[in-house]
Amino acid sequence: INNGMSAVKGHSGSTPAAIPRLPNRPAHPDQKLSVCSKLCFAIGGIPNQIAGSATAFFLQIYLLDVAQINPFQASMVLFVGKAWGALTDPVVGFFISKSKWTKIGRLMPWMVGCTPFLTVSYFYLWYVPPFTSGRFIWYLGFYCLYQTLITCFHVPYSALTMFLSTNQKERDSATAYSRTKRRRSLIPQCPQCAIENVRDLIDMSSLKKKDLYMIAAGVIGGTFLLCTVVMFLGVKERDDPYAPETEKSIPFQKGFVLVMRHGPYIILTASFLFISVAIQLVQSNFVLFCTYAVDLRDHFQNIVLTILLSAVVSIPLWQWFLERFGKKTAAFCGITWIIPFIIMLVLIPNLTVAYIVAVSSGLSVAASLLLPWSMLPDVVDDFRLANPFSKGHEAIFYSLYVFFTKFAAGISLGVSTLCLQFAGYSPRACQQHPPVVHTLKLLIGVAPVAFIATGVVILLMYPITEEVRIKNKFSLDQLRLTLYCKRIVL
Repeated sequence: INNGMSAVKGHSGSTPAAIPRLPNRPAHPDQKLSVCSKLCFAIGGIPNQIAGSATAFFLQIYLLDVAQINPFQASMVLFVGKAWGALTDPVVGFFISKSKWTKIGRLMPWMVGCTPFLTVSYFYLWYVPPFTSGRFIWYLGFYCLYQTLITCFHVPYSALTMFLSTNQKERDSATAYSRTKRRRSLIPQCPQCAIENVRDLIDMSSLKKKDLYMIAAGVIGGTFLLCTVVMFLGVKERDDPYAPETEKSIPFQKGFVLVMRHGPYIILTASFLFISVAIQLVQSNFVLFCTYAVDLRDHFQNIVLTILLSAVVSIPLWQWFLERFGKKTAAFCGITWIIPFIIMLVLIPNLTVAYIVAVSSGLSVAASLLLPWSMLPDVVDDFRLANPFSKGHEAIFYSLYVFFTKFAAGISLGVSTLCLQFAGYSPRACQQHPPVVHTLKLLIGVAPVAFIATGVVILLMYPITEEVRIKNKFSLDQLRLTLYCKRIVL
C-alpha cells in the first residue's frame, strides 16, 4: 500500500513507483464498452446537438423576421437566456453532487426526468403567440425555461462520460462516437434548416412560415423523447469501483474551491471559452451574413449542410490525430485551421470560396466539438490524482465548464445583435444598409479571428501533454489498485 501511495507522488514529477499487481485481478475491471453502448450514448446526445444547431443558426433570424420583435428585444432574449442558462449550470451541478445513487445511477434520473418538460419548452420557443405586445416576455420566458431544462440534461450527459468506464481510451472513443453521431444526425437536414431550404418562403404567407417552424420544433422535440429512451435502455452508468469509499461525496463548496484552484482546468476552460465565443459568433450570424452581406441567400442552406457534413467526416480524423500526436497538438492545429478561411470568406465573397470555406470550417468545428470534451476527462483524472480522497466532483467540473462557455456565448450573441440594431438592421428587408453589411463582416471575420487567436495563446499554456496524460493514467491505475488492496486487507 505504501508503494501504491508513492504512485500519487509521481503526479508531481517523479517517476511513479510500480507495485505488484494482484494475481487474477487487473488494475481495471472489465469496463470495455461495446459498440452498442457507445452508439446508445451517442444517440442520447443527438437531440441536444440538433436543437443547439437550430437555435444557433436560426433563432436570431426567427426572432427578427418571423416573431418580428425588434433587434434590441431579440438581443435581450439571446443574452439573458444564455446568461440564465449559464447561471443554472453550477446550480444544477450542486444538486447533482447532492444526488443519491439509485438503481439506474446518479445522473440518468436527471436526464430521463427533464426530457418531457424539455420537449414542451422547446416547442413553445418556436411558437408565435397570437398577441404582439407581450411577445418579448413570451420568448424570454420560454428561452430561459429551455436553457434551464437543457442544462438539467446536458450537464449530467456530459459528466456521464466519466461513469461509462475508467479506461481513458474507452471514454475517448465514446466521446468520438457521440460527436460523430450527433453531427451525422443533422445530415440530411435539421428541420429548421429544411424550412430555410426553400427561399421562396419569402413569398409565403407569414402564417405558413410560422406553422413550418412549429412542425420543425415538434419533430426535434420528438427526437428528445425517442433518443433518451434509447440511451436509457442501452447505457449503464457505473461508479468507479476503485474509488475511495466515503459516506458522502465531497461538499460542493469545497469541491468548487478545489476545482477553481486546479490550474489545468482553468487554462482549458479559458481557452475554449474564447474559442466557443468565436464559433458561436460565426454560427449565429452566418445566415444573416449569407443573406445580406454576400448575396448567397439561395445557397446558404447548402453551405450550412456542407459545414455539418465536413464536421461529421472529420471527427474520426481528429480522433486518429489526437491518438497519434496528442490532444493538445490536435486542438492547436484544428482550431487555428479556420482562421485563413474566415478571412477569405469576408474578402472574396463568391460561391466557390464559400464552399471551400465551408469544408475547411467543418474541420475546425469538429475539433472544437470533440477536443474540449475529450480533454476534460483528462483534467478530471489529473485532479483526482492530486486529490485522491475526494469524490463526487465530476458534475462540478462539467457544470462550471458549461457555465463559463454559455455565459461568454450569451454576451457575444447579445452584443452582436445589439450591434446590428445600432447599424440600422431592418427586419424582413430584401436588402440592408451598408453599415449593416459592414457589421456582419466584422462579426463573421474580425471578431472570431481575434477570439480564436486569444484562445489558442491560452491553450499553449495547457500543461497536460500526451506524456503527462500517460503518466497520470499509470499513476491513477496504481492508486486504484492500492485502494482495492487496502479494502482486501481491511
